[in-house]
Amino acid sequence: MSINDNGIGPKRRVVGAHYGVRDWLAQRVTAVLMALYTAILLISFLTGQNFTYEGWAGLFAQQWFKLISAVTLLGLFYHAWVGMRDVWMDYVRAVGLRLFLQIATIAWLLGCAVWSIQIIWSV
Repeated sequence: MSINDNGIGPKRRVVGAHYGVRDWLAQRVTAVLMALYTAILLISFLTGQNFTYEGWAGLFAQQWFKLISAVTLLGLFYHAWVGMRDVWMDYVRAVGLRLFLQIATIAWLLGCAVWSIQIIWSV
C-alpha cells in the first residue's frame, strides 16, 4: 500500500473541506442568538404581570418582538439544517438516499419557517 492509497499524504481525498469553520461558526452564532432570545423571553416573563393569553399576545404584537422572533426562528432552522446535513453526510453512505434525506430536510425546514413566520405575523 503506497502513501497515496490510504488517504494520507499530499494527495489525500478531502471531502467537505469548505464546510468546516464556516458551519462551526454558524452553529455557534445561531446558538448564541437562541440563548439571547431565551433570556429576553425569560426576562419578559419574570417582569410581566399579565400572564394571560392577552398578555403574551401583547408582547408578540410588538413589531420589535416579531422581528427578533423571526430572526431567531430563521437562525434555529439554519442551525437545524447544518446539524442534520452533517448527520446525513456522516452516517448515510448511499448517495441517493443521502440526497433524498437532505432534500426532505430542506423542504421540512422551509415549510416550518414559512409556517412559523405566518404565525408570528398573525398576532
